[in-house]
Amino acid sequence: MLAKRIIPCLDIKDGKTVKGINFVNFRDAGDPVELGAQYSREGADELVYLDITASHEGRKTFTELVKKVAAHINIPFTVGGGIYELQDVERLLNAGADKVSINSAAIQNPELIEQVARHFGSQVCVVAIDANLENGNWRCYLNGGRIPTDKYLLDWAKEAEGRGAGEILFTSMTHDGVKEGYANEALATLADLLHIPVIASGGAGNMQHFRDTFVDGKSDAALAASVFHFGEIGINDLKQYLHREGVQVRR
Repeated sequence: MLAKRIIPCLDIKDGKTVKGINFVNFRDAGDPVELGAQYSREGADELVYLDITASHEGRKTFTELVKKVAAHINIPFTVGGGIYELQDVERLLNAGADKVSINSAAIQNPELIEQVARHFGSQVCVVAIDANLENGNWRCYLNGGRIPTDKYLLDWAKEAEGRGAGEILFTSMTHDGVKEGYANEALATLADLLHIPVIASGGAGNMQHFRDTFVDGKSDAALAASVFHFGEIGINDLKQYLHREGVQVRR
């Protein structure tokens, strides 16, 4: 079994790390470069940086910030937000990112997944899915949870895998920032359906939530934000806890 990964996520708005609840009501969480360096030192396996208003505002992602992050950390990191074409991917990889996360652009232009996988390899292509539980179905949303689509989680994730995605990053809008646990039932269904890693996002509030998503949700990695940003859970403490619970993690 591959070791489970712990991934702090830094949502970036106006050059600062922010954190919201259910994709709204954001508060400042600190400097993204300093936070990233701190998590790197503390034993995080990877980082994710998301420019959360890039797609909504039609901007390109923060290339200069990516360069600064790359100069200060020594673990892999993924960048997302405002990625629409291969040139965007190339620019971010050249700035130091290891992977790119595409969400809105992938739904609007699914061939982009194939293009990224073909030019840079599937390992570079993370397809992020923001979905909300509505009448028993997980509806996918665009532009940081602002616009509902006619796509649903399981079908879209399977299509994304078929087009060359290397990982699926599933954020439950229903659970985001609520701190009551991940959407483990949906995650387990995803894990059984797909042959690529599934990253859980949305809902971490305590250490047991991480254990539960790895065991019950069959997640390959767990992404979280506020519990790390505001010092509620230390990454080293979390890994020691998971190890005691029998979950294989990188030490």
